[in-house]
Amino acid sequence: MHILLLTQVLPYPPDSGPKIKTYHVLRYLAQRHSVHLVSFIRSDAELAHIPFLRQYCQDVRTVPIRRSRPRDGLAFARSLTDGRPFLVVRDDDPRMHRAVAGVMDRVPIDAVHADQLTMAQYALPLEGVYRVLDAHNAVWTIFYQLARHTPFGPRRWALDLEWRKLKRYEGEIGRRFDAVTAVSEEDRDALVEADCPPSRITVIPIAVDTGETGPVERAPGARGILHIGTMYWPPNIEGVLWFARRVYPLIRERVPDAPFFVVGARPPAEICALEAEIPGIRVTGYVEDPTPYIRESGVFIVPLRTGSGMRVKILTAWAWGIPVVSTSVGCAGIPVHPGTDILVADGEAEFAAAVLRVLEDRETAARLAAAGRQYVEEQFDWRVVCRKLDQVYERVGE
Repeated sequence: MHILLLTQVLPYPPDSGPKIKTYHVLRYLAQRHSVHLVSFIRSDAELAHIPFLRQYCQDVRTVPIRRSRPRDGLAFARSLTDGRPFLVVRDDDPRMHRAVAGVMDRVPIDAVHADQLTMAQYALPLEGVYRVLDAHNAVWTIFYQLARHTPFGPRRWALDLEWRKLKRYEGEIGRRFDAVTAVSEEDRDALVEADCPPSRITVIPIAVDTGETGPVERAPGARGILHIGTMYWPPNIEGVLWFARRVYPLIRERVPDAPFFVVGARPPAEICALEAEIPGIRVTGYVEDPTPYIRESGVFIVPLRTGSGMRVKILTAWAWGIPVVSTSVGCAGIPVHPGTDILVADGEAEFAAAVLRVLEDRETAARLAAAGRQYVEEQFDWRVVCRKLDQVYERVGE
């Protein structure tokens, strides 16, 4: 069948959680169907990846995304009047609507696969097609949690308004689409709470390629603490700031030579300022190959206190063979086995103690790393996980 795949980010290279997830979905669908990709891009440099994607796609069309503070302000004002969430209004672009219409006029599309919530709006006007929402998160829960961690004031008011709008919108999309995929049972429950019909939801975890992502040999006595994530994403910002200011100093009291590597694209000023504020922290920004930082690190941390979905960074760390310490929110959505393949801690002292345990007890570190690698190979490789997409698409034409 012909599937129109609509993506918020170009799904290559797979160097962030959303791109990793979408890349493997694309690879799997392309083995069975003709895929036509229409995606937003953030710079002309991404056009260099189109030839690679054409090995999976019948055609690839891109639309430059437009973001700025003035545009965001206008989008927020519009969202106040038309009832839609700010995130949806912000990415409502007539050029994307025209690109979708162009494919529909030329190809007999059987199904539209909207990757992430904000792309669903481009599938809503299409008639006579099977519509799938690939929900990377139950987005309303992220803003709900952010609001709970924000002091009362204008920002708290805006976050409260947004999560309520998102909850209504996610429920509406779930009712109007033929199928929804969620990455975890927790997200499924949150979508059902938003009034998405349970019968339309299929849980398909995020997957990685354990053939291409192998264990990284780390330097003897490596004592680095590593965090990798898109650093413009609010839950990552909040989590890294919490760890840097409240947890990391406790660790340095006992291990003063343990550096903290913050790796990820577009860190905001408050993250960049940590280098000067706290000794031992290094903020790298985006790196094409994180291997040098993995080699120098003894532990991978996921200090999130807000979020939903699955953290693909945990799967990737397991694939690299590096032990992981996470908060309970950070590993939510993954059926982890605390003490076996991961250490889980939430309080400042508890999280510091877990990191120190991994850095100082090499036997525990090696055991966690080996168990994590085995688990991701058996349960989260894309060749296994993505088979559930067959169940979603076998309903086309019913």
